[in-house]
Amino acid sequence: MTGMAQPRIENAVSVPAAAPQLPARPWAVILAACAGTFLVVLDVSVVNVALPSMRSDLAMSALALQWVVNAYSIAFSGFMLLGGRAADLFGRKRMFLLGLAVFTLASVAGGLAQEGWQLLAARAAQGLGAAVLSPATLTIVTSAVPEGSARTRAIGTWSAVGAGGGAAGGLVGGLLTDLLDWRWVLLINVPVGVAVLIVGALWIPEARSGAGRRLDLPGAVLVTTGLAAFAYGVVQTEQAGWAAARTLVPLLGGVLLLAAFVAVESRAREPLMPLKVFRSRAVASANVALFVVGSATFASWFFMTLYAQNVLGYAPLAAGAALMPSSAGVILGAKLAPRLMPALGARRLAVGGALLTATGFAWQSLMDPDGAYLTDVLGPGILMMTGVGLLLTPLAAMATSGAAPGDAGLVSGLVNTSRTMGGAVGLAVLSTVAAAGAAGAATPEALTAGYALAFRTGAGVLLAAALLMLLWLPRPATAATRAAGGAVR
Repeated sequence: MTGMAQPRIENAVSVPAAAPQLPARPWAVILAACAGTFLVVLDVSVVNVALPSMRSDLAMSALALQWVVNAYSIAFSGFMLLGGRAADLFGRKRMFLLGLAVFTLASVAGGLAQEGWQLLAARAAQGLGAAVLSPATLTIVTSAVPEGSARTRAIGTWSAVGAGGGAAGGLVGGLLTDLLDWRWVLLINVPVGVAVLIVGALWIPEARSGAGRRLDLPGAVLVTTGLAAFAYGVVQTEQAGWAAARTLVPLLGGVLLLAAFVAVESRAREPLMPLKVFRSRAVASANVALFVVGSATFASWFFMTLYAQNVLGYAPLAAGAALMPSSAGVILGAKLAPRLMPALGARRLAVGGALLTATGFAWQSLMDPDGAYLTDVLGPGILMMTGVGLLLTPLAAMATSGAAPGDAGLVSGLVNTSRTMGGAVGLAVLSTVAAAGAAGAATPEALTAGYALAFRTGAGVLLAAALLMLLWLPRPATAATRAAGGAVR
C-alpha cells in the first residue's frame, strides 16, 4: 500500500517509509474501484438466470451451457495472482484500466454473440479482464485514503460492494432477462464500464512500486496454469464426481504445478510471489481464514436460490427479489464493521462475524418443504449475510496490513484468490453433500433434506473458521495496525 509508512507488525514484512501521495478526489477514486469490483463479482452469477434463454437462442448443449459460467470462473481464478503482481510492476491504474477495458470489450462480444463458441470465448476473456482488474481495486482503495479510520471505512465499502455484487446477480439477471433480453445481462456492463474507465482515467493516480523489477515468467506460468487446472478440476465435480479421472487429473495436476511454483519461487532472484509475505502472521492467517470462510458462505446464495425456486416454487425473478434483504444484511455488516473495529479489534470482530454467520447457517438448516418466507428465507438470510459483512472487512484489512509497498498488488490479488478459490472448492464440496442428502430423489422433501445438510455442514465449517481465527489471527500485541484507529487487535 502506498500512502503513509506502514505500522510495525510482529512477523510482518519490513516496510520502508513512503511519502503519502493521496488523490485529490479520494472518494471518487474509491467509487471507481468499487464499481469495478461490483462488475467483476456480479458477472460470476448474473448469467445463471439467463442460461435457459442463451441455450434456446444459440442452440447450445447442456455441457456448453455449463461452460458459460465455468469459462469465466476458471480464467478469473487462474490469472488473479498474475494480475496482482502486474499491478505492482506496471502500475495499478494502468492494470485497472486495461483489465476494465478487456472486460468491457468482452461484454460487448458476449452480448452480440451469434454462436455458442463466441459466447464462451467472450466469457473467458471477461474472466481474464476481471483477473487483471480485481487485484488493483483493493490496492487503489487502500492507497486512496490515509491510514486510520478512513481507510477502514474504505475497505468496508469495498467489502460491501463485492459481497453485494454476488448477492445481486440473481435479481439483476432476472430483471434484464425478463424485461429486455438475455444479451443485456452482458451488455449492461458496457455503459457502466465506459463510465468507470473515464472516471478512472481522470482521477485515479498512477502508482507502482516494482520499478526496475522484471516479471518472473516461469513463476507466472506455473501459478496461472496451476490455479486454472485446479479450478477446472473443481468445476468438473458437478458432472463427473470427485473420483472420476477427468476430475482427479486436473486437481492433482494443479496441486503439483502449484508445488513446483513454490519451489521455483524459493530460488528465484525476483519472484512473482516472494514467499516472505507469508512470514507476516496477519497476511498468512487472514488469507487462510478468507479461504475457509468463503468455502461456506459463497455456496449459501446458490442453495438459498435453489430452495426458493425448486422447493418453495418461486419464479427466478421472485427468488432474486426474495434474497435482496440478505444483500442489505451484507451491506449493513460491512458498514458497521469499521465502527466496531476500534472497540472490539479486528480479531474479535472477525470471530464474532463467523459465529453470527454460523448461527444463520444453523437456522437455515431447519428449513421446511412448506417453509414460510419470514422464517425459512428472510430471517436466516439476514443473519448469515450480516455476519459475512462483519467479518470481511477486518480480514481484508489484516490481509493487506503486513505487505510491503512493492507487494501491495500481489497481496490484494492473494486476498481475491483466497476468497474465489475457497468459494469454488466449497460450492463443489457442499453440492456433493446436498446430493448425498437428497439420496438421488427430486421431491421437495428430498431436496430440502439435501440443502439442509449442506447448511449444517457449512455451519460446522464456519465454527472451525472461528476457532482458527481465534487461535491464529494476530493478538493485540502483534497486530496493532492502527489502520483502523487501533482496530486490529
